Amino acid sequence: MSAGAPAPWEADNIELRSVGIDIGSSTSQLSFSRLRLRREAQRLSSRFAVVEREVLWRSPVSFTPYVGGQDIDAGALAAFIDGCYQAAGVPPGDIDSGAVILTGEALKRRNARAIADLFAAHGGRFVCASAGHHLEAVVAAHGSGAVALSRQASRPVLHLDVGGGTTKAALIQDGEILQTAAIAAGGRLVVAGTTASRVEEPARVAARHLGMPLALGEPVPAAVAGKLADALASAVTELARGEVSSPLARALLLTDPLTPAGRPAAVTVSGGVAEYLYGHEHRDFGDIAPALARALRRRLARDLPGVPLLECGQRIRATVIGASQFTVQVSGNTIDVAGERVLPRLNLPVLYPRIDLSGSVTPAQVSDGIVDAAARMGLAGGPGDDAARPGEISGPGEVASSPGEVASGPGEVALGLAWRGDPSYPRLRALAEGILSGRSRIGRAHQPLVLLLSGDVARSLGRLLREELGLSGPAVILDGLELAEFDHVDIGQMIAPSGTVPVTIKSLLFGTDGPEPPGSRKCSRCMPD
Repeated sequence: MSAGAPAPWEADNIELRSVGIDIGSSTSQLSFSRLRLRREAQRLSSRFAVVEREVLWRSPVSFTPYVGGQDIDAGALAAFIDGCYQAAGVPPGDIDSGAVILTGEALKRRNARAIADLFAAHGGRFVCASAGHHLEAVVAAHGSGAVALSRQASRPVLHLDVGGGTTKAALIQDGEILQTAAIAAGGRLVVAGTTASRVEEPARVAARHLGMPLALGEPVPAAVAGKLADALASAVTELARGEVSSPLARALLLTDPLTPAGRPAAVTVSGGVAEYLYGHEHRDFGDIAPALARALRRRLARDLPGVPLLECGQRIRATVIGASQFTVQVSGNTIDVAGERVLPRLNLPVLYPRIDLSGSVTPAQVSDGIVDAAARMGLAGGPGDDAARPGEISGPGEVASSPGEVASGPGEVALGLAWRGDPSYPRLRALAEGILSGRSRIGRAHQPLVLLLSGDVARSLGRLLREELGLSGPAVILDGLELAEFDHVDIGQMIAPSGTVPVTIKSLLFGTDGPEPPGSRKCSRCMPD
């Protein structure tokens, strides 16, 4: 073994320290985890799989602070997060990966993006800022234990994450998340003492449908709160059944509904409302969470008769644990990284050409696929176009980076390709030519090349691009990754001594007020547990 080369165990095993920060409609919390990943042995793969997870430290659950009812209190949240790092004894520089997730009504606040950027800077050398209904449904399903539970069931398991402002649904079978959806129904849409101190718009919508009075500063009688909770629970069970038919449920939808998939083997629930539903919390915080929990239990028993309501390992902490443990993939062994300080790259939208690379490959096929993918994402451009154009996805670099990091440039994108089959020279050469042609046609030839592949051909492709086709400038070519259209990624710094790179896959949906655009997939990701 050459001097300085990592030992075989070090090359094939990685330990990461990860942080999850969940900023929700009602509560915020943080979790640190240790992840151990091992290189898969089959076919000398560069893919790493998580083989062990351990929660190292969990913060207390804190109410999310607001200023004037419209903005998240950035100063109060910053103090809370700083206090968590200090209490856990974790310097920010020790964090390798993680996710900041803004969820529910918190996601709609005017300063939501600024808040996410602020906490990305707390993550040390690599942490992403991430948000979105589908992503939260996925991480809650994993973090709650519902994905693991589904492996024991003969039919799909339906998981509901019922938070303060939204409910996310995930249909899971044999460890795979098949569908996700979300609806604006939660336990903290209304907060009232003598009078209402908080009334979110979905609660107003529900009250109008019921013909009931509901206004900020006015009394909220128990009968009104009970009817409101029952109406919201009914909308949730419509979503759960895949039969969203009532005007109220349709008005509250945040995504496309679930597709009817037959009777599930079981229903599981996480989120703050789950604490009441399973009888672990009895305190009254002035909101409708207790009433919603009671109504949801009744509705599930009536609308899904014979389907057991099971309890998973995590309830209110499901999202934060999922964020710290289930958002990272690792690339290594055959990667190609060229250029000083080229890593990390933050907040890159993924162009994902819909092309078949399992058989013959032509440069025109690849180039046209890149152009079509750019058009689907609203990326305008032409040769020499240096900046993001109107309508373009928010440019990278808007996510704050830690001191010393290099933020990605405006309009920068990552190209994701599902490579399959034999890595023969003619096929790789055609792929390389098509990549350079497509990048030029969409006006990205001047930017660093960020190429993310499923097959283990990154190093070979990188050498071919530079040595035969004259590629110059920074390049990040990684493999062993599973991506999909509409993903965003953060690419972390290389981890020694394994020579691997962590990649966090995320969904950025700031300011979502209604169903997502046509063509958005129901599931942000079907991540292996």
